[in-house]
Amino acid sequence: MAFKPLKAVTLYYVKLHRNLADAIVATLAEIFDNNQVAERAVAASFEKHPKWGKRDRSFVAATVYEIVRWRRLLEFAAQDESNWALLAAQMARAEQALPDWDEFKPFNAAWLRTRLQIPEIERAVVQSIPDWIDELGERELGERWPAEIAALNREAPVVLRANTLKTSRDELRARLSELGFETTLIENLPDALQLSERKAVTRTELYKAGLFEIQDAASQMVAPFADAVSGMKVLDACAGAGGKTLHLAAQINNQGELRALDVSESKLVELTRRATRAGANVSVALANEKSLKQLRGWADRLILDMPCSGTGTLRRQPDLKWRLSPEWLERLRVTQREILRDYRTLVADGGEIVYATCSILPSENGEQIAWFVGEFPEWELREERVVSTAQTGFDGFYMARLGRNFRQDEQDETGWVRAGKSCDEQAKDQWNVLSSKVQFS
Repeated sequence: MAFKPLKAVTLYYVKLHRNLADAIVATLAEIFDNNQVAERAVAASFEKHPKWGKRDRSFVAATVYEIVRWRRLLEFAAQDESNWALLAAQMARAEQALPDWDEFKPFNAAWLRTRLQIPEIERAVVQSIPDWIDELGERELGERWPAEIAALNREAPVVLRANTLKTSRDELRARLSELGFETTLIENLPDALQLSERKAVTRTELYKAGLFEIQDAASQMVAPFADAVSGMKVLDACAGAGGKTLHLAAQINNQGELRALDVSESKLVELTRRATRAGANVSVALANEKSLKQLRGWADRLILDMPCSGTGTLRRQPDLKWRLSPEWLERLRVTQREILRDYRTLVADGGEIVYATCSILPSENGEQIAWFVGEFPEWELREERVVSTAQTGFDGFYMARLGRNFRQDEQDETGWVRAGKSCDEQAKDQWNVLSSKVQFS
């Protein structure tokens, strides 16, 4: 099936000076040639050029991200894979003139724009994704795939989460407005504010004082979905740098016990720093054999924010699609099952597991849950939620809540006697889209 490419749009208001172009090309080399994460590569470029002003930094970041996002389409237009060719094609796409430099002499802006407007281009090219991802998306999502990948190529909004340990959403909104940051509310997300305009909100004293975090709307759904309440023992066992951990602390109002595990010491250091700023009471430890043994049967709520493909976050991390591979994804699915298998013993009687990913792929989501309850029939799926970027404008996300059918010491001669309805039927349809009531106001 062929697809019409996106129309060229005007994106830039800064002249392409030579030093900016050199920096953009060097940053692209770090991303494409050295597999550097785009966010880190851009930050490193800023550190090398401390005299750049706000407009220059914004121009460089926006240009790099647009080229990373539309790499394959730009290569098609330029018929050249070099980073200078990508920059030329992106400038043409943005309806900007090409400077008279040697690197740009092989290219003509009008010709590039013509190439970008060829009536019929295959979907993988126009949406700028590897063929294998396009084939995988169509295989797993079927007719939903075209809308999802198109939505995942749009720029993500900036969403804040008010830290209710220190403020309320309404108070935060008013204080941000006083500083010139206008926001909109997101229905059914009581702590969320979306910036009306992309600005450097993390430079404010409000952020430094821990009154809010940057957290996508879909990610903000996980803590409420876990249904943790004050007094519970909550374990975030794949905590990373702690975005959801901090939300859980606010949800239980620092009343109860909250522990965070991760295999990365550096991420736990960052989590501790963020928790201090947020006023969140969290105990952290490395996830290893010792800590897992100590926490056996401890958690009323076990949060497994799984390592995943991140396909639901391509709006904010477009470089991911160039780093993923089928082989890596297959190994990842094995890891997800191992975590479910090994960490299930951390749950107390009457407790629940919350499995979450920022992936849109059913093979990382409902299919993993179906496998788990098949292998361990004392567990059942109690609720699941799929967040569609095309339907909500949020990151693509999946959440499942699992509970035991009965105490582990209650089994008869036949083995586990599983109560409740089968999970198989519940897991077949992976696109139970979040309620249409989620709207901006």
